[in-house]
Amino acid sequence: QYAPPPHRPVTDQATRNIFLLSRPRNTAGSSYSIQESMEPLKLLTVFLVIAGVFGQDDDELALEKKLCQDKSAGELFRLNAGKDSCRDVIQCTAGGLQAIRCPPGLAFDLEKQTCDWKWAVTNCDKLTKEKKVKPLLVTDEPLCEQENWLACGDGICIERGLFCNDVKDCNDGSDENACDQDTDPNRAPECDKSICTLPDCFCSEDGTEVPGDLCPENDRCERVPQMVTITFDDAINNNNIDLYEEIFNKQRRNPNGCDIKATFFVSHKYTNYSAVQEMHRLGHEIAAHSITHRNNETFWTDASVEDWAKEMGGSRLIIEKFGNITDNSVVGLRAPFLRVGGNHQFTMMEEQAFLYDSSITAPLQNPPLWPYTMYFKMPHRCHGNLQNCPTRSHAVWELVMNELDRREDPTYDEELPGCAMIDSCSNIIGGDQFYNFLTHNFYRHFDQNRAPLGLFFHAAWLKNNPEYLDAFLYWVDEVIENHPEVYFVTQTQVIQWIQNPVAVESAKNFAPWQEKCSPGPRESCFTANSCKLDTKELPGEALRMHTCVRCPNKYPWLNDPTGDGITF
Repeated sequence: QYAPPPHRPVTDQATRNIFLLSRPRNTAGSSYSIQESMEPLKLLTVFLVIAGVFGQDDDELALEKKLCQDKSAGELFRLNAGKDSCRDVIQCTAGGLQAIRCPPGLAFDLEKQTCDWKWAVTNCDKLTKEKKVKPLLVTDEPLCEQENWLACGDGICIERGLFCNDVKDCNDGSDENACDQDTDPNRAPECDKSICTLPDCFCSEDGTEVPGDLCPENDRCERVPQMVTITFDDAINNNNIDLYEEIFNKQRRNPNGCDIKATFFVSHKYTNYSAVQEMHRLGHEIAAHSITHRNNETFWTDASVEDWAKEMGGSRLIIEKFGNITDNSVVGLRAPFLRVGGNHQFTMMEEQAFLYDSSITAPLQNPPLWPYTMYFKMPHRCHGNLQNCPTRSHAVWELVMNELDRREDPTYDEELPGCAMIDSCSNIIGGDQFYNFLTHNFYRHFDQNRAPLGLFFHAAWLKNNPEYLDAFLYWVDEVIENHPEVYFVTQTQVIQWIQNPVAVESAKNFAPWQEKCSPGPRESCFTANSCKLDTKELPGEALRMHTCVRCPNKYPWLNDPTGDGITF
């Protein structure tokens, strides 16, 4: 039985203490989800009331008033700085001071205002989170005479365009302190369907509206094809090629007679580019997932436009050259660990002519969301504290990652937070349960607005759990057999349908879904070149790369994506 930690007084004379063992939160899709790993800690929530709040003397009340006078509502802060005190924080409440202690192994992050792994917390030496001066954006009377000028926190006016541009133009830096999707003065506008029209733009007020006129009032959607998108992240190589051959065995076909298709978000290191070329030949979509797949997750959150261009533009260049893909079909990307890079990432996507992103997760909701363009404000909140969502208007599609309902039987099971990547749904522990999970989420889409159902995998999860793979294949076969309205398509094929919606009865003849319908056997590159390479960018590493084209001089990397040995 768990015992609460020893009592530690808030002050020497405090008469009331409450210890709350909290757990950290994280966005599904991270390589190692804190939220999932800490799930058992929900059972450890303990409240320990030491004494009543009555009887405080004047000195105690004065001390409490002093501590709380400059704190915002609900703000958590420390009494003592240093690593030994990093688990403990307090907050001011109507009933007095409340002390909160993070579970063992965790520390409290003042900026995030939540418990996190000790190694991830860098502000143990501080007592309070940084006080950021806010600009004076909403006032009773205008403070600035010039049109499109706004006031800094100190009342000095600067041009609107200087706000939230990653440069502190105000003397107090306040122009960079109100920059989320609700406060950025230069944020994307609300959806305006009078100017946002297909095929180039699609939005709706809450994100659930079906494109076209096939589903009046989102209520009778029998004429809408149910699209299912299967995606796999990371390298394609000998560790997973046989898995893909088993899933996409040329026997599983859509109602139009074409093989079912998937999208592969390919990271560079350890990828076999002859296998990438073959997957592309078979009609699957290849998309970018970065060159380095850096394990430092905050890099992706904070990366500059140039960093994103090197990672994703370079990734596309490598895929096209060494995967021998010449049809300009590498148009999508997914951020590693789903760490969205905010306006920097989407600015890069516009500059590099990427068509879509598929990294932003949407909270579990009914009905689920349809993909949308980023010209207008996102129709949902930025989910979790690890996604840096864009605030500005961008000419990019977002194939939003709808969270899945992880409950096996929603009729009886308690409510649980959703999960985006399948392998982050930690409560799946058996094949039968996984089958029920897939079935429930399928009908959650199919019986409502038929938003595309995204099943987002890492290959190792299926490879290492044969029971899950069997359940998945059984479910796919069952859906194909029983539902002539269902098509397993690529991410780009989803966009092509949204741009030109056709009813179920016409879907069999929808040309974009017939491309590379059912290719025959391979006719070239039966034996790929095995290139043993190195690069100055990865000193001491000798890497082998397989490709059907000529071996490069050096291993392709960030500053030399063509492998010519010339760095920029």
